[in-house]
Amino acid sequence: MTKVVRWTPMNPVNLFNEFDRLFERPYTRTASEWNIALDVAETEEAYLVKASVPGINPDEMEITLEDDVLSLKGEIKRDEEVEEAKYHVRERRYGTFSRSIRFPTAVNSDAVEATYTNGVLSLNIPKAEAVKPKRITINAN
Repeated sequence: MTKVVRWTPMNPVNLFNEFDRLFERPYTRTASEWNIALDVAETEEAYLVKASVPGINPDEMEITLEDDVLSLKGEIKRDEEVEEAKYHVRERRYGTFSRSIRFPTAVNSDAVEATYTNGVLSLNIPKAEAVKPKRITINAN
């Protein structure tokens, strides 16, 4: 069985060089840059993707599917701070997000269906006809 994996574009480099670079780079992720949580399931016919994106206007989200790579991008706006209030906890995320995954088999980008309900983006991404299992019938004489 093949797996769906997170796809991060990079130049072809030696694995050891990339590992060394991890320790050379400063940790620069800020509170306004983050990944969204995804669930990805597979049936014989399609991949089913669910993404938690509460607080975003679906019209402001960008969804692309190119070369079997699904990319989700968007921004959740920060609420106005109340000047007179003293915050004790501030954990809600805001800012830009992006997430990309590569599917292990070819998919039909023309037939993708997307819905957004209660902060959950659901995508039904059909597999390409060429990769769907085909049942072979036996002709008996």
